[in-house]
Amino acid sequence: MSPEGVRHLAELGALAEVERIGGQPIRGTTVYAPHGSQLTGLFARAGHAPFRATGLSVARRILDQALIDAARRAGAEVVERTLVQGVLQERGAIAGLRVRDRQGVDRELRGRLTVGADGLRSLLARALGSRRTGLLRRYALVAHVADVTGLGDTAEMHVGARGYVGLNPLGSGVANVALVLPQERLRGSRGKAQDFFFQELEGFPAVAGRVRPGSLVREVLVTGPFAAWSTSVIADGALLVGDAADFFDPFTGEGICAALRGAELVEAAVLGPLARPGAVTATALRPYLRARRRAFLGKWAVERLIGYAMLAPALFDHAVARLERHGLAHTLIGVTGDFVPPRAVLNPVFLSRAMF
Repeated sequence: MSPEGVRHLAELGALAEVERIGGQPIRGTTVYAPHGSQLTGLFARAGHAPFRATGLSVARRILDQALIDAARRAGAEVVERTLVQGVLQERGAIAGLRVRDRQGVDRELRGRLTVGADGLRSLLARALGSRRTGLLRRYALVAHVADVTGLGDTAEMHVGARGYVGLNPLGSGVANVALVLPQERLRGSRGKAQDFFFQELEGFPAVAGRVRPGSLVREVLVTGPFAAWSTSVIADGALLVGDAADFFDPFTGEGICAALRGAELVEAAVLGPLARPGAVTATALRPYLRARRRAFLGKWAVERLIGYAMLAPALFDHAVARLERHGLAHTLIGVTGDFVPPRAVLNPVFLSRAMF
């Protein structure tokens, strides 16, 4: 997470607990291009004062527990070991969920508003409408690995001709290692994800030899495809937030920050409709759609600019070299870190300096 993600944790009252249990301060990101160019962008030099000079790399088991604890303190009832079986619909509106509890008993959870924050394969998103995927059908293989050599105080992104690798130190000698590849590259890897994972890592020159199979701490998990979005983000009685609404690519590493920012937008949009009696209609939720566009349109453009640029390795390498040479890397990292406005890079001057 960038300093902006850290700011969200502080506002939720979860930051102190996250930092007490674990987490590694991160000063920025270093990007390695396919043909040897590299750039390092530091949050503190991005040209806009961040919440603080460092971001934070933390395991999800720590982050998620801290957020659940904060929710409980705020008055939320957290129901665990409960399986969502389906979505309740009445007279064309979402009325809640059908669930099976830890005793195996089926029951209904009813509410005036159901918020789908259930990720890339959102059940609620499928109930609201179709789920679409773009041309970049990339998948990620992710593991926690101990003793990855050469890690410093920046996250590392290694771009190759067929995908990329992210290395993030989590503290206590453990790193999060994410390998992202196009769907066609994964064919034939079914049933042998671990062997495939370590074999593919050796194809990235600046990663080869640094991630050893014998140092695996958590199994290799697979997720995707990315570049997915929901055709309907709001409906009578429901809305979507975070990856359930849309997700393009994990390269910028700001999925958690975007989800927390989305939650802020939800809060602002639903307090009024919930304060009034009666149904919460899609019409009443339209301000949420407008707020999402204002908040994320520039971010969506930057994500796609980077994502598609990686399809042209020589061009990507050229741009990385120029960004580093002209001192523009810090600005780019600030934009991908969500605390520098996207217009700082989405303008003719910045783009021309990056390319010509």
